[in-house]
Amino acid sequence: MEARERRRAVILIVAAVLLIRLPFLNQAIQGDDPYYLIGAQHALIDPAHPSHARFILQGELVDMRGHPHPPLNSWMLAALLAVFGDVYEIPFHAVYVVFSLLAAISMWVVAKRFTPYPLAATLVFLVTPAFVVNGNSFEADLPFLAFWMAAIALFVSGRFLWASIPLALAAMTAYQAIVATPILAVYCWLHARRSFKAWAVTLVPVVVIAVYQLYERMTSGALPATMLAGYLSSYGLQQLANKIKNALALTAHTGWLSFPVLTAYAFRERWPVAAAAAVAGVFLDWNPLFWASFAVGALAIGWCIRKPDFITSWILIFFTAALILFFAGSARYLLPMAAPLAILVVRERRLLTLAIGGNLALGLALAFVNYQHWDGNREFARSIERELGEKRVWINGELGLRFYLESEGALPLARTQTVRAGEWIVESALGFPQPVTAPVARVSEREIVPWLPLRLIGLGSKSGYSTASFGLRPFDISTSAVDRIRVDAVLERKLVLSYLPMGAPEAQSQIASGVYPLEQGGWRWMSGRAVVLLKPPESPKPLEVKLLVPDQAPARLIRILLDGDELHSQALTPGVNAITTKPATGSSVTVLVDKTFTVPGDHRQLGVILSEIGFR
Repeated sequence: MEARERRRAVILIVAAVLLIRLPFLNQAIQGDDPYYLIGAQHALIDPAHPSHARFILQGELVDMRGHPHPPLNSWMLAALLAVFGDVYEIPFHAVYVVFSLLAAISMWVVAKRFTPYPLAATLVFLVTPAFVVNGNSFEADLPFLAFWMAAIALFVSGRFLWASIPLALAAMTAYQAIVATPILAVYCWLHARRSFKAWAVTLVPVVVIAVYQLYERMTSGALPATMLAGYLSSYGLQQLANKIKNALALTAHTGWLSFPVLTAYAFRERWPVAAAAAVAGVFLDWNPLFWASFAVGALAIGWCIRKPDFITSWILIFFTAALILFFAGSARYLLPMAAPLAILVVRERRLLTLAIGGNLALGLALAFVNYQHWDGNREFARSIERELGEKRVWINGELGLRFYLESEGALPLARTQTVRAGEWIVESALGFPQPVTAPVARVSEREIVPWLPLRLIGLGSKSGYSTASFGLRPFDISTSAVDRIRVDAVLERKLVLSYLPMGAPEAQSQIASGVYPLEQGGWRWMSGRAVVLLKPPESPKPLEVKLLVPDQAPARLIRILLDGDELHSQALTPGVNAITTKPATGSSVTVLVDKTFTVPGDHRQLGVILSEIGFR
């Protein structure tokens, strides 16, 4: 009888996983998928160092050693590339279904240890909206969750040494695997206090991550953790404002790890916590979807504080770590918390059918919206496929659109790139586009609007599902466009001025690249390389460059090129510098400085401040 019940449970779990995965096997490349695929492509060249790839991100060249995930996911994608020869959505997603199955079966094993209703707890876990939606991507979240759950399942089953294998794999998939160490240490203290093997295995994530860091230091001369910290600082991702948004969004997402009605009913004895959180939520965002979700999330966390055991400690430790480690407040960050929360709430049997059905319906609806969003990017790229083969096309944007355009030969637009007449620029309004100074004419424009009025991310959406920078709601209800894609043709520049103050109206069209937007009406930062176009003088005249080297700027050498030939070079000193060259004539002036820097919260590569440039 017990064997029959086990087979029945496994069949139901597998069927549930296939139900939520098979409809989305043709899911388009989305979100951060392209960056993992860049690492996978590099792994085919340098298998030992997938994270040594370098690529343009938001206009700047970045090093993937600073990526917030170790390289195991890129290795797995590289294996698929080696087998299939290219990226094919359906077979790739079919392979990645294995991670959903592993997570689901592992959840069932864990639930059998801690609740008399393991099948119900597993189903509650499987219909978590973030599990339904994010299991259809090639990001590291589902592989990490699968290894995490497998490790805990083996550990709580007493198979401590076997648990070390998925723990090591989890550590090579995501740095947050290190949070398993204190969680499993709690289990050891409560249930295996005298087992040296158990205590030793809890340290596997720490050891594996440390070994990986040392390996990269020895083979490449840099610690990935140091590079990651540098990027977090230069992009300002760990600033207090971002951390507060992260905390608020994660609390709201906690309310949807299981269906909020079931969570609220299961933890109703702590209703004062929910009431206080709801009042606070009204002041944070008037939208009932946010403050109700925030209240339920706070209720769940508040209830766990009063009930110290392994399951509640799992939730509290991981949630605390999420507040400290993360910055974007994404729903997928909390997937490792969905399992223990499901185990807690299934004790309320009367609302289980409603909870499972409600979250399944919501998860599938959100997954459908997500499918239509990124499929819109894929279809747009296909619609201009012929033009991509006939002319140079630049991509001004990130995410899925970038992958499909690059696959057809388009190039990412760097801040220092000079675009020329006749070239095209494809811009995604959602994909963090960079300012373009060249004159352009609109060729075409398309809005992507999913059929259902639900939003995970999008223009005008206040959903914090993917990042709290857009809002704090667990998802949003809206009919607005999720993205607006446009194609612009670059026109010939009209060179009006021979001497160009940075605040002149003509500066926008005569700055070709490498110069940032105007500040305080009269000056602009430049990067390490700036190109400015000037109206050539009728006879040779000296070229003047007026700039400021701030005290914190390390630049100490400037080179000036005119139409590609070096015209002048000299040392720079902190403060105002007025540079005059020998008489010359030409139109394209390139200014180069030897060093750049970044400041916290500003990921731009800053060289010096330009105020004026031109022929006198």
